[in-house]
Order: sequence, then C-alpha cells, then structure tokens
Amino acid sequence: MVAWLRFMVMATAFVLTILFLVPLQYAFLKTGWGPRTKAPMLFHRIVSRLLGFRIHVHGEMAKDRPLLLTANHTSWTDIVILGSLREMAFIAKAEVATWPLFGMLAKLQRTVFIEREKRGKTHQQASVIATRLAAGDAMVLFAEGTTSDGNRVLPFKTSLFGAAQVAIRETDVQTVTVQPVAIAYTRVHGIPMGRVHRPIVAWPGDVPLGPSLIGLLKDGAVDVDVWFGEPMVIDEKSDRKALARTMEKRVRAMVLSSLMGRDLVNPSAESNEEAILNGDKNR
Repeated sequence: MVAWLRFMVMATAFVLTILFLVPLQYAFLKTGWGPRTKAPMLFHRIVSRLLGFRIHVHGEMAKDRPLLLTANHTSWTDIVILGSLREMAFIAKAEVATWPLFGMLAKLQRTVFIEREKRGKTHQQASVIATRLAAGDAMVLFAEGTTSDGNRVLPFKTSLFGAAQVAIRETDVQTVTVQPVAIAYTRVHGIPMGRVHRPIVAWPGDVPLGPSLIGLLKDGAVDVDVWFGEPMVIDEKSDRKALARTMEKRVRAMVLSSLMGRDLVNPSAESNEEAILNGDKNR
C-alpha cells in the first residue's frame, strides 16, 4: 500500500515536471533563446530525485572541449543520472526517436540518433557527432552498443570512436579529449544490490519501458556510483581501436570497483596509450 501511494505521488510529480519543462525546452530550441542546455539538466535532476536515485560522483568531468564521454550502459536511467550531473548530449540508437514520450524527450535534449546496423552510414553518422563535438557539446557514447545486465561491461564497439578523429579532420579542432565514464548501481534501500536485485534497474531492451518506470517510481531508493575516469587527448593519428580497448578497460575497472566495494585501482594502460597517440598500422 505504501509503495503504491509513493507511486501515485511520484507519478503525479513526474507528469507535472513534463508539462512544465517540455514546452519551455521546445520554445528554447525553436527560438534559440534561453538555457536550452540547462533545461534538460534541470529535468533530469528532478526525475532522478523522483525515481529515488542517490548519486555518488567520483572524479570530475573533463573541462576540455571537444569532449567525448564513453560510458557503459545498463538502463535508460543512465541518461537520467548522467544528464542530471552536467550539461551533455547523448548518442542513441535510431529507434529511440520513435518511442512514445521518451522519443520526444530525447529530441528535445538534442540527441544524435544513429543506425548502428547500417555500416554504410558510419562515416555520415560520425560526421554529425563530430560537428557537435566541434561546436562544444559534451557527447555521451554508450560504447557497448546495447544495455547489459549491470553485472559486467560488454565489449566496446569501435566504429563511432572514429567520430573524434572525424572532428579533427573535418573541422578546425586539433585534438579531442576522450573520457571514460562508469555507472554502477550498488544498493537498494541501503542493502547491497547483488546479482539477484540488479534487474530492479537493469533494462535489457526486450523489457517494456513502462513497467521499468513504474517499478522505480513505486520502489525507489537506489544508490548509484558515477565515475569520471582519467581522460585522454587524441589527435588525427590516434588509433580508434586501441582507444576503444583502453576506454573499455578503464570503464570495466571502475564498474568492478563499485560492484565489489573496493577502492579503485586504475588499470595500467601506458602501452595502449602509446599505441593510441602514435597511431597503429593495423587500424
């Protein structure tokens, strides 16, 4: 009974937030006036509170621009959590644009939609991302290409890492900063989450979004760690495949650190960094 009462209160507040902020953001985008990057951050901060997330931030988002953030992906809530911390924009799969309500919200946040399965469009899509990077937008790439169960980090896809180099080749920027970001859901109602309870937040993609949203509004009280790892500065000669491997390694280390309750030990990646910065004949 208490859980459903909480749901009614939180759901009402969620709807009111949408009714208030969505028209404002729409007007900001259409007129070019107003805080079009700050309004989405305010929206995500309110929603993260309504969903009951307690966010623990480790490290800082890099201040350098252009900036590409490469993160693991467990749930649609990753966007709410990251979006509540700083001004940033997201790279999402094309079908998100067609989702009821959430597709509209993604468009209002100036999300870049991509079709990962169409390899012929990779360069074109990388160019769009590159343009946004060069314009100063901090872009978030969920590099696994799909959501995981929250217990592990899947291998990073390498194709869209090329957007950083496209930004250098096709614009007037000389370097791009790439920063690993890890998101780990650790506790529910103060109790270590573990594998059994991870589905409370994990969203594998074949589960309808509605029940996931209802469950969080009803239960809430989830602790989540967000790690901003050591950034790297790359140039035109850097190797995207080596870059992807290094980012994957660092994100995996940060996620495991949170899930296992240990102090973070950054993986040694000097050899990878040297390969990235000097380029690789096999890229």
